[in-house]
Amino acid sequence: MSLLQYTFFQHALLGSLFASIACGIIGTYIVTRRLVFISGGITHASFGGIGIGLYTGISPVLGAAVFSVLSAFGVEWLSKRSDMREDSAIAVFWTFGMAVGIIFSFLAPGFTPDLSSFLFGNILTITRGDILLLGGLSVALILFFSLFLRPITAIAFDPEFARSQRMPVVFFEYTLMMFIALTIVACLRMVGIVLVISLLTLPQMTANLFTFRFKRIIWLSVGIGYLSCLGGLVLSYLYQIPSGASIIFVSILLYVLAKLGRMWYKKEKNSYLCGR
Repeated sequence: MSLLQYTFFQHALLGSLFASIACGIIGTYIVTRRLVFISGGITHASFGGIGIGLYTGISPVLGAAVFSVLSAFGVEWLSKRSDMREDSAIAVFWTFGMAVGIIFSFLAPGFTPDLSSFLFGNILTITRGDILLLGGLSVALILFFSLFLRPITAIAFDPEFARSQRMPVVFFEYTLMMFIALTIVACLRMVGIVLVISLLTLPQMTANLFTFRFKRIIWLSVGIGYLSCLGGLVLSYLYQIPSGASIIFVSILLYVLAKLGRMWYKKEKNSYLCGR
């Protein structure tokens, strides 16, 4: 409890809360729509914006945000074309972003910051600006999903049905891709490029073991994500290990425990029914 007196730990707790809300909401759409691979491509493409930001002297986070949103729109546009497969479009932006990031980060004049902080993250170094970004994004996602939950759910489960109901599918697809890109960038300081996709998928996979309802998955994902962040922070403090990796480790551990618990419950239930 003595850790609560430190500002960096207070920032970590607030950042974890807002990141869990943002990832819990948009991550549910990612998992339901099966956009995990696309999100991975956007995640790695964001490194191009970081490199350009370092080279031009602007904020690397701002550069990553612009590059990620443009990459998300590019993947969405190319994947809809009949002359290119979706996985090929993702590979183009994935490799292009990483290449651009590496080139411009080495060309950047003067001292280059430690790139490992962007690759692997460190939640204990997030600033007040990062918290404001995560908080604003969380509020925007809550408002957007509260207003348009029905069409978002329809598009997530069956886009063709949504089109048949005259829903503006293209508008929602591009808007949600923008939110995916911004959520990825906002979480870079916490878990890094390499691990951020896990924060967008593992809590949702765990929640999906207990319910198939879209809204309930969101609520459970937020809670599981925050529990993973808190557990990761404790592990990071006790064993002096990177916080990003420890958060993902706890997320995987919770998924495994939930999976085993569900298997045991079904086995006991079947044994009880057979006994009757």
